[in-house]
Amino acid sequence: MDQTLKQVGELLLGAVPTAVLLLLLYAIYSALLHKPLKRVLEQRRERTEGAFLKARADIAAAEARTQEYEQRLREARLVIFKAQEARRQQAQQARADAVLQARTRAHEQVRDARAAIEQDMAAARGGLQAETERLAAEIIRTILRPAGMASAAGGQA
Repeated sequence: MDQTLKQVGELLLGAVPTAVLLLLLYAIYSALLHKPLKRVLEQRRERTEGAFLKARADIAAAEARTQEYEQRLREARLVIFKAQEARRQQAQQARADAVLQARTRAHEQVRDARAAIEQDMAAARGGLQAETERLAAEIIRTILRPAGMASAAGGQA
């Protein structure tokens, strides 16, 4: 067993330079390659995440501007609709006023025409009354005329 221990001891003693070389190689790898590579990858990740965050912020700002634009557009449409409604009401009021004026003029014309007809009727009644009286008087004269005059008048005719 002594011999085995001796061989193990020699093996370990022979492995020390290899272990030292391995540790030295690890230290050189870490200093020259791993740490700079890790730093570059970390910077890249920060830049990528920063770009994503900036893109998200830009998207949020664009959405806010879009909402503001849409709000302004809705307000402008509302103003236009209100102006159109006001113009429509003005036109409707003007139309109603024109109809009222036309109706008033028509009533005045009808009233004037009725008055003229009433005057014509009164004149016609007056003329008919006078004609009726004249005809009645003539009929009475003719009826009341003496009989002799009626035959003389009949013979002359």
